[in-house]
Amino acid sequence: MITERPVSNSAGQPPVRAVAGEPTSRRRDVRAVLAAYVTLTKPRIVELLLVTTVPAMMLADSGLPSLWLMAVVLVGGSLAAGAASVLNCYIDRDIDQLMRRTKRRPLPAHTVSPRSALIFGLVLAAVSVALMATFTNLLATALTLAAIVYYDLVYTLWLKRTTTANTFWGGACGAAPVLIGWAAVTGSLAPAAWVLFAVVFFWQMPHFYPLAMKYKDDYARAGIPMLPVVASARRVNAEILIFAWLTVATSLALWPLGMSAIYGVPTAVVGTAFLVEAHKLCRRVTRGEPVKPMRLFHWSTTYLTIVFAAVALDALL
Repeated sequence: MITERPVSNSAGQPPVRAVAGEPTSRRRDVRAVLAAYVTLTKPRIVELLLVTTVPAMMLADSGLPSLWLMAVVLVGGSLAAGAASVLNCYIDRDIDQLMRRTKRRPLPAHTVSPRSALIFGLVLAAVSVALMATFTNLLATALTLAAIVYYDLVYTLWLKRTTTANTFWGGACGAAPVLIGWAAVTGSLAPAAWVLFAVVFFWQMPHFYPLAMKYKDDYARAGIPMLPVVASARRVNAEILIFAWLTVATSLALWPLGMSAIYGVPTAVVGTAFLVEAHKLCRRVTRGEPVKPMRLFHWSTTYLTIVFAAVALDALL
């Protein structure tokens, strides 16, 4: 409840009515704006990228890298991922307002202005690249910059709006943190780094297609040619299964490259469960049964987390 009280005025003017709730209201508004800026960075995506970066660094070092280097890469990587997401929101503000899933984001909701979002994204990008350039090496820095540019200019601005293969080609962005983390430790990219890259790259199709299935009408309304919007159920099923099998096969291909059963066994077990879930979803789609695509979406996240946790544990032990 807002209360008012008279405020004395030394100049002899009539008392000014002050709203007692104003400071609290201003603090609430500031918190809301700060929360909106954080939302623009898509924290859940940042968390998922970091899940793959740290284990890759540990495997590259065959143990635990310098804590300082890990901190720099984590902060720089978080800022880079956040920057890419903010700029993605800026570019997609026209279609976000057409989709139920995204119309409450800060730009469509007018919580943050487009100009402010653009400046915020560019500043985050500049700081992340500067941080990587100062404390890591040229390769890691170049990969960081390339990931931001590719995600926003190649994927968001072009591929996402023009081709059904947008998820496939956009997969390079999500897999880039693996290479960045490895390069930060060694200054180069070994075969194992590319295998880890391929795991995340292939994984993104069975991870994202279920989400696109759930929000198929949203994407259609916005004119975005996601595969489930423009292709037959048979085609979507085929791609989910092909890339799920490629993901698991690639993850197991890392086993002979110096990994032990500490990595191999849990990866094989969770990979089998992942494939079972992918086949269940596709079977339901084929039979015309009620489909719960988000089950595979969430399970795929669990799968990737366990695989990279196994990478980290194997590197330590």
